[in-house]
Amino acid sequence: MSNPILSDWDTPFQIAPFDAISDEDFAPALDLALAAHRDEIAAITQNPEPPTFANTIEALEAAGKALDKVLSVFFTVAGADSNPERQELQRDFSPRLAAHYSEISANTALFARVADLWARRNALGLTPEQTRVLMLTHRGFVRAGAALRGEAAERMKQIKARLATLGTAFTQNLLADERDWTMPLSEADLEGLPDFVIRAARTAGEDQGADGPIVTLSRSLIVPFLQFSPRRDLREKAWRAWAARGANGGETDNRAIAAEILALREERAKLLGYDSFAAYKLETEMAKTPGAVKDLLMQVWEPAKAQAEADAKVLTAMMQEDGVNGDLEPWDWRYYAEKRRKAEHDLDEAALKPYLQLDRMIEAVFSCAHRLFGLEFAPLDVALYHPDCRAWEVTRDGKHVGVFIGDYFARGSKRSGAWCSAMRGQARFPEPQAPVVINVCNFAKGDPALLSYDDARTLFHEFGHALHQLLSDVTYESISGTSVARDFVELPSQLYEHWLEVPEVLAEFATHVETGAPMPEAMRDKLLKAANFDMGFQTVEYVASALVDLAFHEGAAPADPMAKQAEVLAEIGMPHAIGMRHATPQFAHVFSGDGYSSGYYSYMWSEVMDADAFAAFEEAGGAFDPDRAQALERHILSAGGSQEPEALYTAFRGRLPGVEALLKGRGLAA
Repeated sequence: MSNPILSDWDTPFQIAPFDAISDEDFAPALDLALAAHRDEIAAITQNPEPPTFANTIEALEAAGKALDKVLSVFFTVAGADSNPERQELQRDFSPRLAAHYSEISANTALFARVADLWARRNALGLTPEQTRVLMLTHRGFVRAGAALRGEAAERMKQIKARLATLGTAFTQNLLADERDWTMPLSEADLEGLPDFVIRAARTAGEDQGADGPIVTLSRSLIVPFLQFSPRRDLREKAWRAWAARGANGGETDNRAIAAEILALREERAKLLGYDSFAAYKLETEMAKTPGAVKDLLMQVWEPAKAQAEADAKVLTAMMQEDGVNGDLEPWDWRYYAEKRRKAEHDLDEAALKPYLQLDRMIEAVFSCAHRLFGLEFAPLDVALYHPDCRAWEVTRDGKHVGVFIGDYFARGSKRSGAWCSAMRGQARFPEPQAPVVINVCNFAKGDPALLSYDDARTLFHEFGHALHQLLSDVTYESISGTSVARDFVELPSQLYEHWLEVPEVLAEFATHVETGAPMPEAMRDKLLKAANFDMGFQTVEYVASALVDLAFHEGAAPADPMAKQAEVLAEIGMPHAIGMRHATPQFAHVFSGDGYSSGYYSYMWSEVMDADAFAAFEEAGGAFDPDRAQALERHILSAGGSQEPEALYTAFRGRLPGVEALLKGRGLAA
């Protein structure tokens, strides 16, 4: 019997046949796919013909398609719908995959073919895109350690395998802590909570088989609880559990894992001749150096901290008016900030939320994509990996563009956060293939589901990533879609958030869940005027995390990351009542893999560009200016990694931006 993962997928648009795939299929499929990929690599390496772009670089691009199928399906379900069997498979797969790719990058004969082509690149008659792919391939081999020999090469393999194991453990420990903690709420504990929080707590209790409503560590539930619960004791209990994820002692404690990861990263960088892991990692980013990153972050830190400290005084006074003496604490900030927002902006999230229905916001996301880029979305009736998932065919002018899948609700089997991934990237080689893209979120389930304004922004953000994948138009998958520098990848996503704030979008799609009436104009105006409310808090919690990430990687690896974290926060004067957005033991961006290590700053780096890029629309014909939309697609969304990001952005805007647009956009400009 053939393995359903590796068979030809006779499904609409060759979407993975999730209903035919069982957990027992993954391990044998991986064995077969790894063997097939090794054979393909051997055929390239042993080719008696002199290396050419076709028989080496294009052959590498065409290799590993079976492995791509296996991994796209497995890592989709492992992240969004995990179970003990999949967790065990992930622990087994991670070091095997690391060893497999290390074997390829350490293949001296293969690297010799690539290096030969790189040395002769100017005489090969390559297109600009081919030259780019050759450069990235050569650079990737070098940065992976292909030029290392002997003990150094062997040690690099060991480091990569161990890092893969540790990253998987970090992720699974965090998932376990988030899944296993709950706080039961009595009927009396619900007093003062808005209906939408009560419904979310009851739904969470039902989902977990509890006797009544509960608070979980899902951000979509715990944050509104901290915003609205008048019970300071319960807020403290919830916040402490939230802050302690990954640091509770026992088998799921991530602190020692973080320390080992940092030490191994430093060793890896030094094997390759770099002074630090940050110097290694940032070499290929727009920022280039740790100094440039720190300069940006500190330009933002000082005004953000000043704003947060001024806000803290106001919130402390409000707390004392309630008869609570002592210092403002982290479990107090959101509660009093929400009361202040209601008082100063006459904006009550409990009144706002009925206007932000998930289904209507999805319609808004699609409508903006249609007005900007001509995309159409038609629901698909296909088997997916979870009943909560939905799928749409994406077309333009009647032609198939790709498939978009949305998985929106929080559940215990899903890791926290929100993300976009491509089960298949766009490419024209070795044969045309259309993208299959997934957005995964963690919104509170409801009937119907209602979003906070921050949730709605997340929905637009992740769909911005999806557009980067769907509108990709390159030849080679290795430079398709979001295959760009880490500090450029957030530009399309953060830019797309701006369309949520366009008044005509809210006027059309922010309609009341019961009456269908549009959001009152006065409420909409208050919402937009309050867009920068509490921005000192939001910026401080983010920048503190980015500075700690940079400090971990720009010098010697700290033996005690928690002590280093405390040292950095003390140096910058972290306000007492604000916690890091991601403290070390739960900093999955940085420790679940290398993706955002030394790179958490990239959201801020991209925001410098997204504020400036949306200004280009405003300076032209408005948010839906067709010429600007066409330029955005041509120079950024369709281009993938086909050029350096500086060149792509300059082609779109005519220049690179400064930090001023960001500070103005956040309301932090002097």
